[in-house]
Amino acid sequence: MRPRYRTTIELRRSSFRACFLFFFSPLSLITRTDPPALQTKKMPKSSPCVSPWSSLWLASLATFVVQSVLSSSYSSSSSSSSTYQRPATSGKRPGFMERTLILLDVNTRSPIRVLNDNFLSLQLDPSIIKDGWLDFLSSKRLVTLARGLSPAFLRFGGKRTDFLQFNNQKNLAKFRGPGPDYYLKNYEDDIVRSDIALDKQNGCKLANHPDIMLELQREKAATTQLVLLKEQLSNIYSNITITARSLDKLYNFADCAGLHLILGLNALHRNPDNSWNTSSTLSLLKYGAGKKYNISWELGNEPNAYRSMVGRAVNSTQLAQDYTKLRTLLQSVRYYHRAHLYGPNAGRPRKNAILLLDGFMKNAGSVVDAVTWQHYFMDGRVNKVEDFLKTRLLDTLTEQITKVTKVVNTHTPGKKVWLGGLGPAWAGGISNLSDTYAAGFLWMNTLGMAAMQGIDVVLRHSFFDYGYTHLVDQHFNPLPDYWFSLVFKRLVGPRVLAVRVAGLQRKPQPGRVIRDKLRIYAHCTSYYNHNYVRGSITIYIINLHRSRKKIKLAGTLRNNTVHQYLLQPYGTDGLRAKHVQLNGEKLLMLDNETFPELKPKTLRAGRTIAMPPMTIGFYVIKNINAYACRR
Repeated sequence: MRPRYRTTIELRRSSFRACFLFFFSPLSLITRTDPPALQTKKMPKSSPCVSPWSSLWLASLATFVVQSVLSSSYSSSSSSSSTYQRPATSGKRPGFMERTLILLDVNTRSPIRVLNDNFLSLQLDPSIIKDGWLDFLSSKRLVTLARGLSPAFLRFGGKRTDFLQFNNQKNLAKFRGPGPDYYLKNYEDDIVRSDIALDKQNGCKLANHPDIMLELQREKAATTQLVLLKEQLSNIYSNITITARSLDKLYNFADCAGLHLILGLNALHRNPDNSWNTSSTLSLLKYGAGKKYNISWELGNEPNAYRSMVGRAVNSTQLAQDYTKLRTLLQSVRYYHRAHLYGPNAGRPRKNAILLLDGFMKNAGSVVDAVTWQHYFMDGRVNKVEDFLKTRLLDTLTEQITKVTKVVNTHTPGKKVWLGGLGPAWAGGISNLSDTYAAGFLWMNTLGMAAMQGIDVVLRHSFFDYGYTHLVDQHFNPLPDYWFSLVFKRLVGPRVLAVRVAGLQRKPQPGRVIRDKLRIYAHCTSYYNHNYVRGSITIYIINLHRSRKKIKLAGTLRNNTVHQYLLQPYGTDGLRAKHVQLNGEKLLMLDNETFPELKPKTLRAGRTIAMPPMTIGFYVIKNINAYACRR
């Protein structure tokens, strides 16, 4: 009995294999599509599948297999919608184009936010006095580059704000002291003579500095940067004196470039009872008023970190009293009685910073014209390009903004909030990383998220000189973040619009980001751009995917001509590139006073937008006559 039973089982197993292979073989697939007569001829007579129950068995098997295939495809598609996974093979997956086509629409009826005209603004660190670059702010090329980003605020502040001392001294040769031995003997005298020459001019004072002076300054700055970095890492800072001449040069730069200067005052200049000492500030205010310098003011920088910096704490109550005293001081100087005051420049909203901000807003929230705070995405230990592309890192800003706005609205609802110091990395950034194309993803996403959440102004640290987060290098050449900022300034206006995006077979949801790696933001086109009539819309898109994404304009956006400004890295360095191309053309200054022409690529009406992998693009929808943008 057992041998016969084993034989029966083996026969059934072999019959099952034969039926399964026959059913799913390519020949069987072809056979099933042929006419019945042809199928009869092709079917072997001695088929192991022929039995009284073979038809029912095959139908059940087919139903089971189809259900399994459908369920597996559904589970794979649902999992891919939550997390993006690269295909194992280079070929296209079934339905790949359908899943990557995104439908995009914008609410053109009314803006969700209206920001400051100076939304994208700049910052200079006071270390520029110590390393000598302040003497070269009158450079025609630097002024031209700064003017390209106007209108904007220029915040003069940073870590060394609280070590600035004003001295109304004009004899720079005596005050400056001797230079290093390896510098030319007349180096300092040349700078003094150039100062005197500038004094004799009227209006905007610009200069063309000799190449030898610039080369010597770079050597001096390189040595000084090591000292500044050592101070920052050790938290032991030396004082910096800002003279009347230094203030003249700083204001001349801002005025020539069309920037409004915001000057940071030393909050650590204190009396024995820990109250703020106003003597240096009063002298500075009187000098600025005498020169009729249109300046706004702030007091201190990251007061929540004073204990770790100098071993002295300033609590929220004392800080509120200091700001109230400064407001009274401004009102006592006639020229500045209506000057704007910003603060308290709190650090990232962690526990201590939030407690200080809460107490300050409770006691002095009405004293400031806008509430300022600072944010840095990462520390100086980051050393990979991939660190700049993490969506978790990009999204940390949302949580920080929510914390700050909650505190502000609790005490002074409707008060403007500024991001008063923004950089991709702390401690001056990372060489060959935070000054490359890769850092642009952080910068552009910061502008988009801040605008969506109602941050009125974002001040970028730093325009020039300090560390590796600057927009312009020490050879006065624009870095990638400068070109991103320039295109943003030319095309993006202060009116923010709600974006509606969806993949195929998805319901559109306001503000939805496809797989978190495709960021889409929309504004009314800048009114300063006379190439576009009012009513035009600018959309900027960040594609962090390693594959191309296709975007179809829908709703009110369809059937309109689109101007494309696609920014990609230039050269063989990829994301580490320090040069940018616009629609395939490398962006370079033509001379010290002439920008390259930002030529758009025209996309015909109805054409799908194709975003290459790891790129940033601006798209202007022309002549759409959006109601939200006509006013």
